[in-house]
Amino acid sequence: MIEVFKTNVIKQSQAKTLLKILKQRFNDFKINFDLSDCDKVLRVQGKSISPEEIIELVNANGYQCEVLV
Repeated sequence: MIEVFKTNVIKQSQAKTLLKILKQRFNDFKINFDLSDCDKVLRVQGKSISPEEIIELVNANGYQCEVLV
């Protein structure tokens, strides 16, 4: 299962920090950012992904995040 999110993460350093936090919580998932995309895409791949949990965690760290439709 793959979920794709639109974020407002701009800098590589911000992405690295969030990746570390996300991987601590969801260590079985493949997670990466594509900051070259206009939507600053966050991709999450794994079993039984909860988009709400991903969004909540990103938001709690001061960034916007929503499921990309």
